[in-house]
Amino acid sequence: MSSAPHVIVGAGPVGSSLARILAGDGEPVIVVTRSGSELGGDGIRSIAADASDPEALTRIASGAAAIYNCANPGSYTQWERLWPPLGSALLTAAESTGAVLVTMSNLYGYGPVTEPMTAQMPLNPTDHKGALRARMWEEAHAAHEAGRIRATEARASDYIGPTLPVASGLLARYAQSTLAGKPASVFADPDVPHAWTAIDDVARTLAMLGRDERAWGRPWLVPSNPPVSVREALRRLSAAVGAPEPRLRVVPRWLLKTGGLVVPLLREVDGMLYQFDAPFEVDATETEQTFGIRPTNWDQLLAETARAWRERLSS
Repeated sequence: MSSAPHVIVGAGPVGSSLARILAGDGEPVIVVTRSGSELGGDGIRSIAADASDPEALTRIASGAAAIYNCANPGSYTQWERLWPPLGSALLTAAESTGAVLVTMSNLYGYGPVTEPMTAQMPLNPTDHKGALRARMWEEAHAAHEAGRIRATEARASDYIGPTLPVASGLLARYAQSTLAGKPASVFADPDVPHAWTAIDDVARTLAMLGRDERAWGRPWLVPSNPPVSVREALRRLSAAVGAPEPRLRVVPRWLLKTGGLVVPLLREVDGMLYQFDAPFEVDATETEQTFGIRPTNWDQLLAETARAWRERLSS
């Protein structure tokens, strides 16, 4: 624990969970969002600012122990416009203040895989979103190797957890229908095993990476439970709250591609569906052994998530 603040950019489910973990450990926390909305809780201060403004972010992070990039700048269609200035501002702030830069990222940079992903697996993106996130890490890593900053990155699979908004991510979108007893239209094979990462496990990993120098200079995978298919995950979520057995209809890929010609978001989703065409597994053994982080119990996670999502659907 130190008196230097930990600056978190973004107050979505991950950023909020991280703020509470750090504050619970006695660390002073500053959360930066455009709105400056208060999260609440002792030791957490909210500031309204545009984090893509390097001067503003540098001022806020002056004297900080670490800067955590938990931002989610708009939908997929806005990534190419919004991520580069934000990434650049984060690098500038980290270099100017000496704070450790901890980035929350995903698995898009690995592209299609034929074996469980590890942190040391070469990046090989096939989609522009994966290429963008890979480039951001490469820039941060190069700055770290040059001695300009200290940087690390956490990579997680698709999120699951009670604080995740309903209809945020494919599984949550499908669950919005199945938990209400309605058929769900799914965009890929619902029976292919897929890794899901608990939001709180992401936050616990980030909190560790920002405070343990063993983490710096390389990426780490967030521990996740063994892969489970979309159908099985929805079945278990439904069973947890007494909802009917999920009814799933697979949207033909050709129809999705056709729709993508007029709906840009569908085109962006189609670019990521390779993750559901073959087993998508995470091997975070190195993270578990180095930092002692284990994935949240799967049964407990599903039960808590199902109850929270069902309550929001009913409200």
